[in-house]
Amino acid sequence: MNAQAPTAQGRGPSSQARNLHWLLTNLVDEVPGIRSVAVVSSDGLMLLSSDPDRADEAAQTGENNGPRGSSADLATIVSGLGSLTNGAAKLMNGGVVKQTMVAMDEGSLFVMVISDGSLLGVHATPDCDMSVIAYHMALFVGRAGHVLTPELRSELRKSMESAQ
Repeated sequence: MNAQAPTAQGRGPSSQARNLHWLLTNLVDEVPGIRSVAVVSSDGLMLLSSDPDRADEAAQTGENNGPRGSSADLATIVSGLGSLTNGAAKLMNGGVVKQTMVAMDEGSLFVMVISDGSLLGVHATPDCDMSVIAYHMALFVGRAGHVLTPELRSELRKSMESAQ
């Protein structure tokens, strides 16, 4: 994870950006079963990724392993799933979607809403402890939600664009 990527202004990342990168790195490093993580803005743009350099590597080598090979793929899936579940909730008068979980033969996908409408997506191994992952995602959302201001989202977007 490249927490030291310069911002568009040529300076290093702000303390809030460094803190979010640190939280994301800890989530991936400390929770067994997590393959990759992406934070996506409410308009579908990737803000943070556990493996931002893997997207470039996959593009250069022609490797296409889905979300395991590309953080951009995971961000796209998370954004689409978030939109789909929000639409379903509206049709069913279900209120606000808080989290979504998809269990597959070869892995699991978790999506949790961050307070500003951004989404936290986690791609995990098939043998992961779903309750542990959901718990740690909720901790991340609780810690990150209040600092994800419009200014920080803009900084993170620019940082992701410059990394590509």
